[in-house]
Amino acid sequence: MFFKRQKNQVERERNQRLLDTIYDTKASWDHAQETQLAVYEANVSTELRDRTKIQEQKYLYLYKLAQKYHVHGQLNEGVISH
Repeated sequence: MFFKRQKNQVERERNQRLLDTIYDTKASWDHAQETQLAVYEANVSTELRDRTKIQEQKYLYLYKLAQKYHVHGQLNEGVISH
């Protein structure tokens, strides 16, 4: 009984850390996109494009990980469709 309760607490903490990381990564991705759009007219560099793509890939990986663990939060459903 004690171990089951402890296991549930560990899972809740893992899920919360995963959601927090997803939210942080999404904010970072959004910021990278905004920066890229802001300097688009000034012939954006490939480095900026690459950084935006890396943030997108991080977000997508974390999102899939959350799906694997059936973690639900306040994710923007408009960004990713199943």
